[in-house]
Amino acid sequence: MRHGKKINHLGRKTAHRKSMLANMACSLIEHKRINTTVAKAKALKVFVEPLVTKSKEDTTHNRRLVFSKLRQKEAVAELFREVAPKVGDRPGGYTRVIKLGNRLGDNADMALIELVDYNETYNLSKPEKKKSTRRAGKKKSTEATALKAEGKTEEKSSENKEDKKEE
Repeated sequence: MRHGKKINHLGRKTAHRKSMLANMACSLIEHKRINTTVAKAKALKVFVEPLVTKSKEDTTHNRRLVFSKLRQKEAVAELFREVAPKVGDRPGGYTRVIKLGNRLGDNADMALIELVDYNETYNLSKPEKKKSTRRAGKKKSTEATALKAEGKTEEKSSENKEDKKEE
């Protein structure tokens, strides 16, 4: 049975594991994405998501709680100033783990962990839909379109008016 075996110890003693996760969380907050092993990425996700949730409400108490875990003033400041406003409307799931394959040296499973709202390729705002054109729509003459593109339609229309007056 696996009672009481919730966390992955990552082959480290408690103090080393906590320091490593704090350093990785600071790097993630600073760079918005980091490469690491899959096991460390999953452990980091469990470590950093409650901190991001706390950062949504900017109080002295929450800052002190987050600082006790991260232990870097700059990372705490960036988390509360930049990251929290960007994820303020999100109810959870602030990180994404993308598996990359195996590392060359020791064949370890590698992953990219990133803050969800900072990835531009996945977070494209909804693209504007192109207006659908009907096949039997209006047909424009090619000459009028070409002149319009050059901006000569006004000149031509003024010439036409003069010609009509002369007739």
